[in-house]
Amino acid sequence: MTATAERLGHLPAPVARLAASPHLLDGFLKVSGLFSATTLDPLAREVVILTIATRNGCEVCVAMHTAALRGLGADDALVDALREQRPVADERLEAVRAFTLEVVTTSGAVDDDALRAFLARGHTPQNALEVVLGIGAYTMSTLANRLTRAPLDEQLAPFAWHPHVPA
Repeated sequence: MTATAERLGHLPAPVARLAASPHLLDGFLKVSGLFSATTLDPLAREVVILTIATRNGCEVCVAMHTAALRGLGADDALVDALREQRPVADERLEAVRAFTLEVVTTSGAVDDDALRAFLARGHTPQNALEVVLGIGAYTMSTLANRLTRAPLDEQLAPFAWHPHVPA
């Protein structure tokens, strides 16, 4: 927690809540660190994360990773599409978003066409497995944040998000 607080300048409430289980917090920090070191580029990693965060309805994660995308210089169209769970215009990043959802929807039993579509946009078989790593890391955090009812830190208020509830 100390390293996280030093890196961000504050201790995020979600991290403090995850610390109720030191094993969960340690596991998340290790796995998310491994995901950050994958061959997927930073924008592609954030697409995986925001796709999982919106799918799982984690308001805190969506706000945190909207801020991360903004820090990477992502344009409004990309951020808005991801937050609204819509396809994104960039075909390479859309392949990441669609593949992430396909992996989750099929519990990993992705058919050959879906894998070929992912690979056709410049991704590798290694990237496909790295998407699985990201899904695991951020499923862990989104579920834990929702379970602990982690509040949104005031620094993230400009990036607040609420899940769309169908009428």
